[in-house]
Amino acid sequence: MRKSYTQKRGASEMKKDIDWKNVGFSYLQTDKRYVSNYKDGAWDEGELTSDSNVVLNECACVLQYCQECFEGLKAYTTKDGKIVTFRPELNAARMMDSAERLYMPQFPKERFIDALDQLVKANVDYVPPYGSGATLYIRPYMFGSNPVIGVKPATEFQFRMFCTPVGPYYKGGINPLSICVSDFDRAAPHGTGNVKAGLNYAMSLYAVMDAHNRGFDENMYLDAATRTKVEESGGANFIFVTKDDKVITPKSDSILPSVTRRSIMHVAKEYLGLEVEEREVYLDEVKDFAECGMCGTAAVISPIGKIDDHGKEILFPSGMDHMGPVIQKLYDTLTGIQMGEIKSPEGWIHVIE
Repeated sequence: MRKSYTQKRGASEMKKDIDWKNVGFSYLQTDKRYVSNYKDGAWDEGELTSDSNVVLNECACVLQYCQECFEGLKAYTTKDGKIVTFRPELNAARMMDSAERLYMPQFPKERFIDALDQLVKANVDYVPPYGSGATLYIRPYMFGSNPVIGVKPATEFQFRMFCTPVGPYYKGGINPLSICVSDFDRAAPHGTGNVKAGLNYAMSLYAVMDAHNRGFDENMYLDAATRTKVEESGGANFIFVTKDDKVITPKSDSILPSVTRRSIMHVAKEYLGLEVEEREVYLDEVKDFAECGMCGTAAVISPIGKIDDHGKEILFPSGMDHMGPVIQKLYDTLTGIQMGEIKSPEGWIHVIE
């Protein structure tokens, strides 16, 4: 049996001097990042670099027309001391889909995984220890890099991947959130809602700050065509639990296909024996659900205790004090798989060798 990269290094090598229990969800520069450039129809070999700065022409396409996409995933230290990532092939595939939709060259899946391995190995001392509650957040991204003044795609691109240790996404820990139904649209029908493009997040910034200023943690976006169906929040998919413990998630062509949400639905069915359903979810039925949560890479699952629909409050039986019982089981099982405490499905855990 091959030893993991962590085991090869030996127990004597120490982590960085970081207060892991109090790491926030913010950027901390690490030693290395991966860079590859696309020019004349091909990607170069790529390399690790110590330089964290991106130098661009003032007329670079990404600055003028936001031709950019990105991903987010994490590396963990498992219970047995291995360093692993969770289903990275799905992030690689989704980034290829995003690139195709934005008329960018696809960065091949096998090269994505190789870059990931190189990056984590080069920054292994920044991977938080098991049990600390922190993880190593990994951000792959790609952008049009050559000057473009007319409205057209770039011809040169840069793929980069950096990492940073992070703590919980929400400062207060895993406490139920209060959200509001937004009057803004997140994505248009047949638009870019189903790809991970920076432009989708740029348009959400005003809306989320408006929600914060009104005392809410996040927004619930409805479909732009009819404004009757639940889509997602600014950065996470929704999951709902019925009073008879069925797990439901909204279905829409303009929802980002979350790796975490897909994993949660598998866990619900195959590990917990629950009935699951992906379907259109109407706002007027949300009041009948027992539990609600938002799921994504950053926070895994964030429970929701209250939704404000223009002054009309939807209060879930699970309350504002703690996770509901089903969402708690989903969270515990998925994080247990990620941390090596529970046996994972075949192919879900990628060990850094």
